[in-house]
Amino acid sequence: MEKWKRSARLVDITRQLLTQPYRLIPLTTFADQYQAAKSSISEDLDIIHEVLQTEGNGRLETVAGAAGGVRYIPSIGKDNALSVIGQLCEKLSNPERILPGGFLYMSDVLGDPTLLDDIGRIFAKVFAGQPIDVVMTVETKGIPIAYATASYLRAPVVIARYDYRVTEGSVVTVNTVSGSSRRMQQLSLSKRSLSEGSRVLIIDDFMKAGGTVRGMMDLLTEFRAEVVGVGVMLEAPAEERLVDEYVSLAQVAEIDVKEKMVRVEIGNVFNR
Repeated sequence: MEKWKRSARLVDITRQLLTQPYRLIPLTTFADQYQAAKSSISEDLDIIHEVLQTEGNGRLETVAGAAGGVRYIPSIGKDNALSVIGQLCEKLSNPERILPGGFLYMSDVLGDPTLLDDIGRIFAKVFAGQPIDVVMTVETKGIPIAYATASYLRAPVVIARYDYRVTEGSVVTVNTVSGSSRRMQQLSLSKRSLSEGSRVLIIDDFMKAGGTVRGMMDLLTEFRAEVVGVGVMLEAPAEERLVDEYVSLAQVAEIDVKEKMVRVEIGNVFNR
C-alpha cells in the first residue's frame, strides 16, 4: 500500500476520531494503517488536539500503557452553544407556533438534523462529567434529541412508552400524572432494555410541571437505576414543579394565547 501523505493522514485521523467519540483507538492502529512511526502519529494527534481545543470542539485524551491509545472527548464552545440556543429561541418565539392550551409547535425543530446534532453536542458537554450507561426518553418527540445526545456520549437509548407493545416483551409499568393536564396515565419500560443499577441520563423535548420526567424517574426506581441527570430542550412556566434538578436549553418566558405572543429565552443551562 502506498504511504499516506501527512496532510491526508491528518484529515483521515480526524475523521475517525470525530465519528467515534469516546472510543479508545490504539496508536498502533493508526501506525499500521498509515505505515507511519508512532512518533509521527503522536505529532499528528498533538496538532489535532490543539485545533480542537482552540475551536472549542473538544479534546483528545491519551491513555498510556499497552492497552492505551487515544480517544476524542466531544465538546462545544460557549459562544457556539449560545449561538445554537439563540437560534432555537428565535425559532420558538414565532407566534405562529402557539397551539391551543399554550403549547408550541416544535415538530419542524425536532426534524432539523443540523440543529438536533448541535443540541445533542450541548447536552453531551453538560453531562460529560457523569458516568452514563444509558440515555432514556419517552415516546415520541423526545426520541430525536435523545439519539442526538447519545451519539456523542456513545450510549444506548431506551424509550419509555405510554402503550404496551407485545414486541417489548415483559414490561415494568408505573402510574404517573401528566403535569399539564393532571390526567393519570401509565408509563412502561421493557425489562430487557435496562440492566439493574444502570446510570441513566433522562432527555426530553418539553417540560411543564415535570410529570412525564417524574414518571420516568419512578420507572427507574423499579430497576434500581440511578438518575445522573435530566435535560430538556424547552421548559414552560408551571405553578408546581415535580422535578427539582434539571438542565433546560430554553424556557418560555412569556406566552399569551389570546394576543398571539410568545417569548422564549435561554434556559438554565449556563447557570450550572
